[in-house]
Amino acid sequence: MPIFRLNRTLVFPPPDMAEPDGLLAVGGTLSTDRLLLAYRSGIFPWYDDQSPILWWSPDPRFVLLPTEFHVSHSLRRMLKSGRFEVTIDRDFKSVIHHCRTRPRPGQDGTWITAAMEQAYQRLHAAGHAHSVETWHEGRLAGGLYGVTVGRCFCGESMFTLEPDAGKVALARLVEVMLQREGTLIDCQVPTDHFRRMGARDMPRTEFLTLLQQAVGGPPCFP
Repeated sequence: MPIFRLNRTLVFPPPDMAEPDGLLAVGGTLSTDRLLLAYRSGIFPWYDDQSPILWWSPDPRFVLLPTEFHVSHSLRRMLKSGRFEVTIDRDFKSVIHHCRTRPRPGQDGTWITAAMEQAYQRLHAAGHAHSVETWHEGRLAGGLYGVTVGRCFCGESMFTLEPDAGKVALARLVEVMLQREGTLIDCQVPTDHFRRMGARDMPRTEFLTLLQQAVGGPPCFP
């Protein structure tokens, strides 16, 4: 399959034309309109400072259905303890900045570039990107952020400063989605961490069908 080079025209090639590793296109911009079109099409940006903008649509896709979220006994105890205060969209800027700068074991650097941080702050200002924050004694302890398209939450990144703080944020996200009839959390690529909480691989064709059904619904996030 060819890798498509994008220009100023606001269009993406069909996701099923991606390379076996999921790479579909290169170039373009991180404008709000292009990012929203990408997420609605099952495509997301993933690159680093040494690369041009790369656009991906892997097969299979790693997803978490809210109804399949697994709460472990330890997480259930943590949720009942009330250790963390949980908020939504209180401090999106700090959440994405921590996701960008927090060291991660086994990873050299981050894929969240300065340009991406700014682009998602614009998405947040436009009402399309959201954060869930966990707080302990008034200090930010963890959180996550992503982009909503209808009833789908496209998860981008999560960070933890205290044990279980990120998991508590995810549990709150799932709770909100179930309350508002959200149907799909796109985790993009596999991780053991999310697999233990119920995420699973899904064929791209099935994912795209569920995504299009979700895009046509009302927003799943406040």
